[in-house]
This record gives sequence, structure tokens and C-alpha cells, in this order.
Amino acid sequence: MRKEYDIILSAEEAFARSVALGVLVKRPLTAWHYLIPGMFIIDFLRRSSEIRRYSENFLFPRKLALDAAQNICNGEDRKKAVSRVSEAIREWLDSLKLCSGDLHGRQIEVVELLIDHYCELLRVEGDSYHSVVKNAYSNRENYEAYLCRLAWVEKEVDRAIAENLGETEVLRERLLAEQQQVEKLRNKDVDIIFLE
Repeated sequence: MRKEYDIILSAEEAFARSVALGVLVKRPLTAWHYLIPGMFIIDFLRRSSEIRRYSENFLFPRKLALDAAQNICNGEDRKKAVSRVSEAIREWLDSLKLCSGDLHGRQIEVVELLIDHYCELLRVEGDSYHSVVKNAYSNRENYEAYLCRLAWVEKEVDRAIAENLGETEVLRERLLAEQQQVEKLRNKDVDIIFLE
């Protein structure tokens, strides 16, 4: 199970980075990048920091869910594991100044879906993330049904974030860009997994 845990974590880290790159690195270079020496390096460092921070926030609930799934697969009571994750999510949202009852509840819905998903993945063998997913879900329809449920709950999280922060055009565009990037990457993965 440790091998599968490492495979899943590595895939989630790569996915988080790909989402961040797709969302944050769309701004074109300006003329200043060519006229001011060192501007490119400053912008590169700023973007790298944004990507790292975005990836960490995207990955945080997934890592909690993966750890909880591993503990559940090793015999821990699910209710106890989810309770511990719920408290960690509350603290995390508080640290981001985003805590509201609705957002916390929606984030826990995402985590519970992820826990179920990761439990499925941890119970099968495979040499890669794609083979683990294929072995766990056995066909495209089953996996797409899970992804559809996850996408719906993630959109509810985004709605709660927008409500919490005050919906602005910039925030709406950023959340939509993230949703589109996630969907694009997931569709690409599904095609790869079930064409093998």
C-alpha cells in the first residue's frame, strides 16, 4: 500500500502544479520585460512563488484526504479520521481568512469524496497512477462518474469562496480558469488511462 500511496501523492503533486501553471502562467510578457534588465528574472521568481503557493493550497485538502484514506485502509475508524481532517481544514481555512460554515462544509464534501477515491486506489495494485486508477475503476464510465461528482462539489466550493470573498469579475475569471484547467487535465488523463 505504501507504493500506491507514493504513486498517488506524486500524481496529485504533479496535477496541482499543472493546474497552477495553466491558471497562473497565461499572462503575456510586456515590453518592460525586454526593456528593463532583470525584469524577466523578477517576474519569473514572482510567478514561481505564486505557483508554489497555489499548488500548496490546491494540494492541502488532497494530502489530508490521502492520509485519512491510508489510515482508514489500515483500520482506523472513518468517522474519527474525517473528524481530524475536518479540524485541519477549519484551521487551514482560518489561516487563509476564508472560514465560513458553508465553505467548510463544502470542502469536507470534497475531502470525503477524495477519501473514498483514495481508498479505492490504495486497495489495488499498479505501477503507475494510470494503472492504479484503471484497476480501481475498471472502466471509463465508473471513473467519469466519480470525476463528475467531484467537479460538482468543487464548483460548490468555488461558489462558497466567491460568496465569502465577495464576487468580483477578477475572482470569477480566476475560479473559472481553474475549473477549465482542472477539467482539461482530467479529460486528458481519462483518455490516457482508458486507451492503454
